[in-house]
Amino acid sequence: MIHCCKTRVPVLVLSLKLAYIETHRLKHALPVDWYRTGLNALPKPFFSTGGCRVVSLMRTFLGAGALLWLCLSGVSAHAGDDWLPVVPEELKMTTESLAPGAPAIYLYRQVDRDDQSGHEENYVRIKILTEEGRKHADLEIPFVKNLTKIRGIKARTVRPDGTIANFDGQIFEKTIIKAKGVKLLAQTLTLPDVQVGSIIEYKFTKEWDAGLIYDSNWTLSEELFTKRAKFSLKPSTSYAVRWSWDNLPPGTDAPKDISHVIRLDVQNIPPFRTEDYMPPEGELKAHVNFVYTTSGEKDSDKFWREYGKAKNSGIESFINKRKAMEQAVAQIVAPGDFSEAKLKKIYARVQQLRNLNYDKEKTGQEQKREKLKDFNNVEDLWKLGYGYGTSLNWLFLALVRAAGFEVYPVIISNRSNHFFHPKLMNSFELNDNVVLVKVDGKDVYLDPGTKFAPYAVLPWSETGVSGLRLDKEGGVWVQTPLPDGSASRVDRKALLKLTDDGTLEGKLTVAYSGLTALWRRSEQRNEDDTKRKQFLEDQVKEYVPVGVEVELTNKPDWTSSAPTLVAEYKLTVRGWAAAAGRRTVLAAVLFSNSEKHTFEHAERVHPIYFGYPYEETDDVSIDLPPGWKVQSTPAEKIQDEKVVAYTLKTENKDNRVHVIRDFKVNFVMLESKYYAALRKFYELVRTGDEEQIVLQPAS
Repeated sequence: MIHCCKTRVPVLVLSLKLAYIETHRLKHALPVDWYRTGLNALPKPFFSTGGCRVVSLMRTFLGAGALLWLCLSGVSAHAGDDWLPVVPEELKMTTESLAPGAPAIYLYRQVDRDDQSGHEENYVRIKILTEEGRKHADLEIPFVKNLTKIRGIKARTVRPDGTIANFDGQIFEKTIIKAKGVKLLAQTLTLPDVQVGSIIEYKFTKEWDAGLIYDSNWTLSEELFTKRAKFSLKPSTSYAVRWSWDNLPPGTDAPKDISHVIRLDVQNIPPFRTEDYMPPEGELKAHVNFVYTTSGEKDSDKFWREYGKAKNSGIESFINKRKAMEQAVAQIVAPGDFSEAKLKKIYARVQQLRNLNYDKEKTGQEQKREKLKDFNNVEDLWKLGYGYGTSLNWLFLALVRAAGFEVYPVIISNRSNHFFHPKLMNSFELNDNVVLVKVDGKDVYLDPGTKFAPYAVLPWSETGVSGLRLDKEGGVWVQTPLPDGSASRVDRKALLKLTDDGTLEGKLTVAYSGLTALWRRSEQRNEDDTKRKQFLEDQVKEYVPVGVEVELTNKPDWTSSAPTLVAEYKLTVRGWAAAAGRRTVLAAVLFSNSEKHTFEHAERVHPIYFGYPYEETDDVSIDLPPGWKVQSTPAEKIQDEKVVAYTLKTENKDNRVHVIRDFKVNFVMLESKYYAALRKFYELVRTGDEEQIVLQPAS
C-alpha cells in the first residue's frame, strides 16, 4: 500500500507556494500535482473576481493579467563580497553538546528578504563534524525558471588548519522537476577539499521581478542543528502585512518590526526529524508566516464574512446563466429521473468535458496551434467543452441549480501541505473548492473537477477539512466528511497451486476501490500502457517480501471514474514453501510486506498521520500437490484496537489451504503519546504475518 504521508518514499522537501489575484476571469491557469507519494488529487485553479489564493507545492498560475505571489523556503545565504570572520573556536569544534552525534551543524544562517525590490540575500555556514557530514559539500540551490534567478554564487572551504580553498569550479544547472507551466531547476556545485573539521560556507542572491509581490515565510527548522540564525524581511508597501509563528525554540523573542523591517534572531534550533507517516512538514517545522492583505480587519469573524461575500459575488457572476444551464440540463437528464439519478448524470456529464488540468504538457508552438479560447462564464465553458477543474465545479453548480437542487459553492482548505487556521485570516489557505448539494435531506459533497473521482468521492486531501459554504451573507463554516476505511480498499484475491519444489503459481486479482483507485488513475494519467503495466507489476512485487515473477494479463480501465480499478496477473513465487526435515513449511501470509517495517523505531516525536482511512483484504487459496496433507495451521488471530484492526484466519478443506487476512486503519491522526500502543499493534501484526502452515508431502 502506498500512502500519501509516508516520508521514507522520496518526496520534495522544497516547499514552493504560488498564488494569484485575478480580477476578471480564469484564463491560462494550470496547477500541477507535485506530491509524488500519495493520493493527492490534482489541485484546481481557482476562479476569482477579486479573491486571492495560495497554491501550494507548485500549483502554478501563469495567466495574463494575474499578479503572482510566491514563497520559496529552502537553502539560505547572504550575498556580498565579505565573509564573516572564522573564529578559532569554530575551527577547533569537534562536537556540539546540543546536537550529540550530528554529522554537521549550521554555525550560522542568514536570510535578508526585500519584497519591495524583489530579491533575497542568503548566507550559510556549516561545520563538518563526521565523515557522513561531508555530503553537505554538494550544494543544490533551487529556483523556478522564468520566475526567479540565482545571482552571485560564492562558496569556499575553510580547512581545519584555517587555510582557505575558494570555489572556482563550474556551476551546473539541473532540472529537479518539470511539469505543465513550471520548471523547478537547481544550481549545483561541489565545494573543494572538504574534510572532517572543515567549515563550508556559501552565499548567493535570489532575484525576481520587483513587480511581483510574494507571500513570504521563514523556515527555521532544517535537517541540521542550527547554532544561530538571523532573518529579516523588508515588506512590500503596497499591502498591509501581518505575521504569525509556530514552534519557535524556547526563549526566542517574537519577530519584531524595527524601523519597517521585520527581524528575528534565533539560536539553537533543533534539527528537524523526519518520520514515517507524519503531518505535513510545514505544520511541524519552526516557521514564521507573512500574509499580505488589503484588509485591515482584525476580527476573524468579520474578516471571513466580508471575504465570503466578495467570493460568493464573483462566483454568482460567473454562473449566472440560468437559461443556458436549463437548456443544458434538458440534454442530460430525463423527466422521470429520481433526484440522485439526475445528480449522477450531471456529474458524469461534467466529468466528460475536457479538464485542462490533466492535459499533457505542451510546447509553446503546440499551445499556439491549438489556440484555446478564453471563457468568461459557465455558458462559454459549456459551449467550448473544456475548462479547468475549479471552473468545472462551478459549471456543475450552475447545472445542478438549474435542475432544481439546493446547492452551494464551498471553498475549502486542501490539507496536503498545510492545515487550515482561520484565526490567521489567511484567505490563501482556502485553496480548493467543492460543491455541496442537498439530496433527499442529506448533504453530499462533490468534486467533478477532479478527474477520475467517483461520484461522492472527494480526493483524500479534501476530506475532513474546513470550508466556507458561501452565500450572499458571507457563508458559514462546514467540514467535509471523512470517509470510513471501507470506502478505500485494496482487495487481493489469489488462486494458486503449490508445486512439489515449493513454488506458488496461479492467478492474482487486485481490486482498488475509492481513493486507492483515484490515486492510481491520477498518478498514471499521462503514462502509456507499458509504463502503467510496469507500475502495477512493481506494486505487486512490493507486496511480497521475496522476489516474484508477475505479469499483468488484463487491461485495467484507466480513463473512467469507476469506483474500482481491477488488475489481473499471472503470479509465480519460487521457493515459498521450504523443506524442514520430513515436513514442508509454508508461510501463511503472502502479501505482508506493507507492514513489515512500519513503526520500528522505539521513540516518536511527531503525531502519526495517515492521509485517509483504508482497508486491505487478502483472500488466498492454495491447492496442494496430490497426496500432500496439512499437519497444522495457525490459530485464528483477532487484534481489534478500534482505530486499527487485524485478523488472520486459515482453513483447510479438500486439499486446499485458504488464508484470509484483514488489515484496517480507521484514523487520520493520532497524538504521539499513543505511539507505543500503535507500535505494539504493528509488532503483533508482524508476528501474525510470520505464522507458518506445516505440510506433510506425499511419500
